[in-house]
Amino acid sequence: MHSIPLPGPGEEPLDRREPTIHRGEPPDAPLAIRTLLKDLGLRPRKAFGQNFLVNDDILRKIADAGEIDRNDLVLEIGPGLGHLTRHLAARAGRVIAVEIDRGLVRALRKMFQLVPTVEIVEQDVLEIDPVALTGDRPYKVIANLPYYITSPALRHFLEARRRPVLMVVMVQREVAYRILAPPGNLNLLAISVQVYGRPRLVARVPSGAFYPRPKVDSIVLRIDVFDEPAIAVPTDKFFRVVSAGFAMPRKQLHNALAQRLWMPPGQAPEILRAAGIEPSRRAQTLSIPEWERLVRTLEQRGLV
Repeated sequence: MHSIPLPGPGEEPLDRREPTIHRGEPPDAPLAIRTLLKDLGLRPRKAFGQNFLVNDDILRKIADAGEIDRNDLVLEIGPGLGHLTRHLAARAGRVIAVEIDRGLVRALRKMFQLVPTVEIVEQDVLEIDPVALTGDRPYKVIANLPYYITSPALRHFLEARRRPVLMVVMVQREVAYRILAPPGNLNLLAISVQVYGRPRLVARVPSGAFYPRPKVDSIVLRIDVFDEPAIAVPTDKFFRVVSAGFAMPRKQLHNALAQRLWMPPGQAPEILRAAGIEPSRRAQTLSIPEWERLVRTLEQRGLV
């Protein structure tokens, strides 16, 4: 199992100064944002989870965590009004910013029309293969993720045929803590991320850093993506078994597996013992290597 360090206050990466883009910079004050949105005939859309990050220190920390240089191709999800895009464009060789809101796309294209290294793509990122955007080049995903697509977006990239080399993402505080869960207290989301990469906390972000202000605080996570998944069994079978176990998290594991994998009565406890797992344990107590052993045992019996 991979360790998941949780830095305390003061341990986040230090800010660095970087070149700025003097043309097309987005407004950075709530009043200016409100004025711009009004001029564009736009307003933050709850349906798209639009909360614009306006704290420049946090924006810098996100860019710092990505360790971006001129050799990097960066894929940004949900650029909004371009605040993070500006920091990424000042460092990366190329930035592809994917935005679903047509009104914001028009504004972003005007804002970055004189920045040739920035491409604005109007698309639902969940509907497009990353290879269609990045080709065969290695890429990094850096984003203030809309909260409503956090889990689907993470899975979309981590399960893609060509995964990013790293991800730096803003997520809700509670979601971040679920992703960072240690062995012994895991959950389906944590396993879905930790099988593919090593997550760590970068910075804590108060709700006041956004406009409009959300109801909850956020956390910036960095996920260093493994070259290969951290399991040696097929991922589809692995997540079928893990999902079965977590479908009834309050039940003992032998009951959950028997009901979700359609095992004959009495077979689940025997299989769990063969995998070195006490049948009375619950899903959240198993480590990733233990789930892997269970899947391998089920494979040997022809049950998955």
